[in-house]
Amino acid sequence: MSTEKFDPKPILDSLPLLPGVYRYYDSKGEVLYVGKANQLKKRVSSYFQKTNVSPRIRLMVSHIARIEITVTRSEAEALLLENNLIKSLRPRYNILFRDDKSYPYIVLTGEKFPRLTYYRGKPNRQHQYFGPYPNSYAAKESMQLLQKIFRIRTCEDSVFNNRTRPCLLHQIQRCTAPCVKLISAEDYQSNIRNAVLLLQGRHQEVEQTLRAAMEQAAEGQHYEQAAALRDQLRALHTVQQKQFVESTGGATDADIIALAQNEAMVCVNLAMVRGGRHLGDKSFFPEHAEDLTANEIVQAFIAQHYLNSSVPPLLVLDAECDDETLAQLLSEQAGHAVKISQAASGERRQWLEMAQRNAHLALQQRKAQQGGQKLRLDRLREFLDMPDLQRVECFDISHTMGEATQASCVVYENLDMRSSQYRRYNISGITPGDDYAAMRQALMRRYQKLAEACPDETTSHSTRLSKNESQVAGYEPSRRDGQKEEATRPDLILIDGGLGQLHIAMEVMHELGLNDLALVGVAKGVERKAGLEQLIFPDGTAKQLRSDDPALHLIQQIRDEAHRFAITGHRAKRGRARTASSLEEISGVGDKRRRSLLTHFGGLREVKLASVEQLCQVEGISKALAEAIYQQLH
Repeated sequence: MSTEKFDPKPILDSLPLLPGVYRYYDSKGEVLYVGKANQLKKRVSSYFQKTNVSPRIRLMVSHIARIEITVTRSEAEALLLENNLIKSLRPRYNILFRDDKSYPYIVLTGEKFPRLTYYRGKPNRQHQYFGPYPNSYAAKESMQLLQKIFRIRTCEDSVFNNRTRPCLLHQIQRCTAPCVKLISAEDYQSNIRNAVLLLQGRHQEVEQTLRAAMEQAAEGQHYEQAAALRDQLRALHTVQQKQFVESTGGATDADIIALAQNEAMVCVNLAMVRGGRHLGDKSFFPEHAEDLTANEIVQAFIAQHYLNSSVPPLLVLDAECDDETLAQLLSEQAGHAVKISQAASGERRQWLEMAQRNAHLALQQRKAQQGGQKLRLDRLREFLDMPDLQRVECFDISHTMGEATQASCVVYENLDMRSSQYRRYNISGITPGDDYAAMRQALMRRYQKLAEACPDETTSHSTRLSKNESQVAGYEPSRRDGQKEEATRPDLILIDGGLGQLHIAMEVMHELGLNDLALVGVAKGVERKAGLEQLIFPDGTAKQLRSDDPALHLIQQIRDEAHRFAITGHRAKRGRARTASSLEEISGVGDKRRRSLLTHFGGLREVKLASVEQLCQVEGISKALAEAIYQQLH
């Protein structure tokens, strides 16, 4: 809707000079933009008074049909609400940072013999957490090196408490086998203390402790112990040389944020320094950031990335961030002072220069990757005569002789696979092995909501949201993002299979009244080799692209991702089903006793290896039942 049809003056006159959040909607009820202000009247009015705004903002203002506000008690409260709304509503004109996963940590648990493990999620005070790490590779590589140096256990408690002999990790010198008392609690705790010092970046203290212990063991003629300590020192030197870029300024915890821009893309590189050690970096590519200033991009990144998550005491930036409210809010949330610094010198300057180089490199790689993807997409558009093709959804079915059937739906949009929009469907109520029925069920479940969607639904949804936005702390939308994606129309649906599967898809679309959706079947061809795929069309024709055609490469990429996603889900479901069924088939073993057995022994394999006497030790298992279990499993 144009600005001539929408008169903002009555609304602007009624706005208060108070802090809060404002939202712009178009004529269809879609959210265009979410913003915060210290004084709502001045901020919202400025959009309709400025003449030198960017083309993007002018376009947004021309589509505004409704304005809604939520008054808050403070600017900090407005910042929290703005961030929550941006993440839940994903407005068209807001800068958006996509990060689907929480960051990994290394954990030392709180038991008598602590366990070294890998963790994602909110930290628990009962354990010691180190990190976060920028990716799982960095965290797991650090764990492997700690295992090599200090030989800390990694097994689950259910396994640890029921071992009768050392496991393979002890044989390859990656565990000291505390489960069978091959190391005393005091010596094990000494290894834990050294591991903590190492994770905190205090390498010199660890080296001094190990060297003193080695010399003491040698003087006492305990040569085997001295040799083991010598090996630990050597492994420690390997860590220092291979794993981390070292800091000379002590145990520093900081995040380094650098920005790189070109005419079409923006990259924000986040480097993590914990305990003076550079743990690695991660690059983010925000949407809708092309015409924003560096200051605006960095402020949006800090707000979306750190609010409601952990934040280190120091953020080092290569762009100005003059939002004092943001620093205060982060400090209150973290429980410690958070400093946002733009002045970097000495070692911080080196960290920042490294992050800047990585940001520019990631931007170049992204540009090259998107160039290749654009070539593929343009060729597919040309081949299918679909110039507006943007969103592709692909379906695949996976099972083993009809067992644990699962269907997958993957999404390709905006030149990339969108993993946050993937869906798996557990297929039930069909004849085992009936791929046609499985495909019908998956398509029905995916597109029935799309068929039921109507324009009024989106408008009413926006209205419902506005009623709940006053709940500033812990805002939750009345509708999840995943449900919203169910009502998104694909431009093309790929069906992994031949003419039979395609006919099923056509029948489903006819029943749902979605005949305008484009359908293409992807058959593997007679020899089932890559490059020989045939594309099956609803009119029954089949076409084959050249093996070096970019359009075929894109179809293969999407189809292979659908297959991977389906088969990983199927294997997990099949494994769970087989584990459960082996015990549940035994008369007298229900869910509770099955869980007790698996928890006590650590897994089905250990249950099978247990004797009748050992089975009797499990709560709820009598001798007669133990004998029945033993007979059934052997």
